[in-house]
Amino acid sequence: MEKDWLFDFGHPLLNRVAESFVKAAGIGAIQAVSRESYFIAVEGAGWDSGRVPEIGRSKRHRFSDLRGENCKKSLEAMVKSTGKEAFQWGMAAGVYSGLTYGLREVRGSHDWKNSAVAGAITGATLALVSDDASHEQVAQCAITGAALSTAANLLSGIF
Repeated sequence: MEKDWLFDFGHPLLNRVAESFVKAAGIGAIQAVSRESYFIAVEGAGWDSGRVPEIGRSKRHRFSDLRGENCKKSLEAMVKSTGKEAFQWGMAAGVYSGLTYGLREVRGSHDWKNSAVAGAITGATLALVSDDASHEQVAQCAITGAALSTAANLLSGIF
């Protein structure tokens, strides 16, 4: 085994997927809560859009029920939305990590080709689980995932 794992499920593939999922899910949850806290602070301060950078309407109110009738409803909406976003981040990291590991084991090498295939499949998976998946969006996310992961793989050798 190449390193100590956070989890030990008896196989390096399972260990890698689980560890990647947990780490990315934590980052996703922190990102979701901090984004919503920012929007609550901006709206509470009464800033106008001229002083605050404009963000698309779909991103601006991700937690639509957060301004609910009471604190309990708001907290439930925030926990539900944060959990969903954390799951999406974890799923992406787990799928990508598992695919790169599996491709490295099958092909016997880790190169940009493994990264491109893993990025494309991960991007397509993310698009398919989104609320408004279309075939154009799936193709675009697959191409973007392949490009980003290939670039990261190629640039990791330089820096």
